[in-house]
Amino acid sequence: MSKRGQNEGSIHKRADGRWAAAISLGYKDGRRDRKYFYGRTRREVQEKLTAALRDQQRGLPIVADERLTVGQFLARWLEDVVKPARQPGTYENYAKDVRLHLTPALGRHPLAKLGPEHVQAMMRAKLVAGLSPRTVQGIRGTLRTALNRAVKWNLVARNVATLVDPPRGARVERATLTPDQARQLLDAAKGDRLEALYTVAVALGLRQGEALGLQWADIDLDPRTLRVRRSLSRYDGKLRFKEPKTAASRRVIDLPGATLAALRAHRVRQLEERLLAGAKWQEHDLVFPSRKGTPYEPSELREQWYKLLKRAELPHFRFHDLRHCCASLLLAQGVPARVVMEILGHTQISTTMDLYAHVMPAARREAADLMDRVLTAQA
Repeated sequence: MSKRGQNEGSIHKRADGRWAAAISLGYKDGRRDRKYFYGRTRREVQEKLTAALRDQQRGLPIVADERLTVGQFLARWLEDVVKPARQPGTYENYAKDVRLHLTPALGRHPLAKLGPEHVQAMMRAKLVAGLSPRTVQGIRGTLRTALNRAVKWNLVARNVATLVDPPRGARVERATLTPDQARQLLDAAKGDRLEALYTVAVALGLRQGEALGLQWADIDLDPRTLRVRRSLSRYDGKLRFKEPKTAASRRVIDLPGATLAALRAHRVRQLEERLLAGAKWQEHDLVFPSRKGTPYEPSELREQWYKLLKRAELPHFRFHDLRHCCASLLLAQGVPARVVMEILGHTQISTTMDLYAHVMPAARREAADLMDRVLTAQA
């Protein structure tokens, strides 16, 4: 065994011919904790040890296991961090990015040696393969979230995903309705079995799952309020109720008069349906159930929605876009952005402004007229 050199730290040659070095990480559970480095030559090990000591002096974490691959870490992150704490839909989205994109492209790389150049090459390859910039942004976002955990666990010294700029994509113009078009839509929905659902979506900006998860116990017709406390979605092949998307999504919304009237009429219609269904009715206290009282299938709503658009002679857009319409209509009427944020259940006001600050031309003209009156009065 060769002697270690001066100021080299603990370096020695193993019986198998490899060189090894050790650095002290302090004490853990009353025992000294060491980090080991291995290499084929003394110089290789010394360079690793020197870099580790430099990082230690700078207060950076020392990588715990150089053999851990990106794929192994991502699998552990999904099972130990995401699955227990996040919504099933969120877990499925992360798992899809990991399975289809991150593991095939980066999984074999040692986590400790993953660099921004690897992330950049992966993103470029995805764009060349035909994925949209928005999709690639999402893949990078998943990796960034996972590597944040790796930093907390002292598995890496930095999050390399943050060192790579996301691809730029054309800003998506979100579908919206003018006030006249909103009235046109609701006029076409009069008498429809789901008239109240469309009214709620336009007036309150509920997410589709939030609307389909509503129960009559969530609606108080006297003080005219509605509580959002769960959502309906399909995952693992089954319709399931789940907690709202975020803590801010659990909210209480005041009901406009038109929405209140639509819900009252809908309640009467539903009682008639229940009598017709008889023993086939399954009571779940849902505001918008199927004709048998069971949770309403989102795919069926999509079909009915497109039929309504055709009757209303309006352009094709998603049911979810009614959420954007609600926000735009509120902002166009001068409702403060923070109030709109609370109605929509956003966590941050920046999200509201970024997504929905595209007010209508009429509102911009009104703002200009108001400023003109102020300036004229001062003159």
